[in-house]
Amino acid sequence: MKFATDAVRVSVPATSANLGPGFDTAGLALGVRDELSFRLTPSAGTQIEIHGEGENTLPRDESHLVVRTFRRTLDELGLPQAGVSLVAHNRIPQERGMGSSAEAIVAGVSAAVAFAGYGDDARDFIFDLAAHIEGHPDNVAPAVYGGMTVSWDFEPKTEVPICDVPSSKEPNVVPVTGDGALFPGSPEPFKGGYHTVNYPVGERINAWVFVPDYKLSTEEARKALPLEVPRKDALFNVSRMALLPAAMSGAASRDTNALLFSATGDTLHQFYRSHLMPQSWELMTFLRSHGYASTISGAGPCVLVLHEGDDTAALTNLLFEHWLSASHWRMLHPAIDRQGVLYGPEER
Repeated sequence: MKFATDAVRVSVPATSANLGPGFDTAGLALGVRDELSFRLTPSAGTQIEIHGEGENTLPRDESHLVVRTFRRTLDELGLPQAGVSLVAHNRIPQERGMGSSAEAIVAGVSAAVAFAGYGDDARDFIFDLAAHIEGHPDNVAPAVYGGMTVSWDFEPKTEVPICDVPSSKEPNVVPVTGDGALFPGSPEPFKGGYHTVNYPVGERINAWVFVPDYKLSTEEARKALPLEVPRKDALFNVSRMALLPAAMSGAASRDTNALLFSATGDTLHQFYRSHLMPQSWELMTFLRSHGYASTISGAGPCVLVLHEGDDTAALTNLLFEHWLSASHWRMLHPAIDRQGVLYGPEER
């Protein structure tokens, strides 16, 4: 395969994962974007220019996550390895729970796809490869498709039971192959691996992200989680996750903000990580004590608020004296992003 163009542009939104109860499952795209330009160069290797978030800390060599992912995707697509110049304008905070690593992976995959000449119909490929590189789909899905997503990993060989009863003509009533399972009425096998679905987000749903002046690695946050949780805690999260799409749609017949508050409750992960980010835990619980649907964004330490209607003035008044005035926190009020990743040839 040959390169279809010599320069591409990629734009990827920030994301907030979990949204409270949807650990490693739910995600939301936010209107804070990293913009990246890629250009093929005659010389081998990589030239990197970074502006904005991470400009003093991110590597400028082949170890950069965008570049590593880009080169892996070139191999996947059968494109030759080539010299490349990358210019990144980063607005997504690094290591704060706003999907910066998923953004980098989606950007690298999307750039290679754009160089191959593929258009918008390649999103499923981008999602599948990026989710496997990331290792979980909760941030990748909204970064690719926009909006609110719920994702899962389908394992046909373990999820479809073998039926060993005399009335069955075959042990596997649902044919299972290494790649998927064929369900009654389905036109083709449902492949194993990561999948996602979009849920509508109401036009009046607002999001705020409170960004602290400290970082927390996802790896460190994952180590704090227990291997087992009480049954009542698991049941609590199942009920709240089931409620979340209805609350986010803003179309339920009940009080949307009351539904959002209940739907963002969690007992599986936030408390267990609270000692790693006590300031974030304090802010989140303070906001919830005042009736706001607040969660830790992803693995933290950012704090997310979801609310029907623009309550920026009230939130600023509530938080200014103790949190916002000391410059340890900054408040973002991004739109809900409904487009996901944008990619294609660079216009001249």
